[in-house]
Amino acid sequence: MFDAAHWAEVPAVADAVTRLCRFNLYGETSSESRRKPLTSTPKILDLCCGLGRISTEFARMGFDVTGVDITESFLTLAKDDADYENLNIEYINADAREFTRVGYFDVVVNLYISFGYFSDQKDDLKVLQNAYSSLKDGGSFIIETLGKEIVVRDFVEAEWFERAGCTVLTEYEPLDSWTFYKNRWILFKDGKKLEKILIQRLYSASELRSLMKEAGFREIEIYGDWDESPYDQHAAKLIAVARK
Repeated sequence: MFDAAHWAEVPAVADAVTRLCRFNLYGETSSESRRKPLTSTPKILDLCCGLGRISTEFARMGFDVTGVDITESFLTLAKDDADYENLNIEYINADAREFTRVGYFDVVVNLYISFGYFSDQKDDLKVLQNAYSSLKDGGSFIIETLGKEIVVRDFVEAEWFERAGCTVLTEYEPLDSWTFYKNRWILFKDGKKLEKILIQRLYSASELRSLMKEAGFREIEIYGDWDESPYDQHAAKLIAVARK
């Protein structure tokens, strides 16, 4: 369901991630710059990497990339894309609740609204703890998700749209006093119908910050988009940037 527009946004997102991680990619010399000079190739973990959209872009930028996802079919497609471009990306079929590589990565990212799909909140905490454990000291962890405030502000019960050659009906429903968000996708193409239901635990900015602190993170910054705009009534998404 990722159409051309969704793929086209990837380079800008990758560039924003490197900026938020304070990587000095362009030899900045300003005494006010908070960016760290790169003395070695950064190691990046794309947690819940899916089809490898952002993994591929990081690899093109010359980073050492590992992608982890529980869905093997996604990884098969991601590996095919990497092989086609001769990109050296390590893809691992694993559960985010189980995967750790202690003190190895400079950056861990969890992007494209792929956080919060476990029924037990302890599993969300476990994912955060694993990310913390996998980071080097001073490393950065970035989550991009759909904040509870945004979901409530923009809520609609259903909508129709066209994407990637499919006609799509999406139906939405808040559950347990906005603790969860039920998302039912119905796709129609060539006379066939495919249905998928996803249930995501919703986090407000303050709730996500508290959970990240519980996992051990410090210096947690919250933004409303990749341009580092504030998370306010105009926010497009919830982006949390935490340091170890």
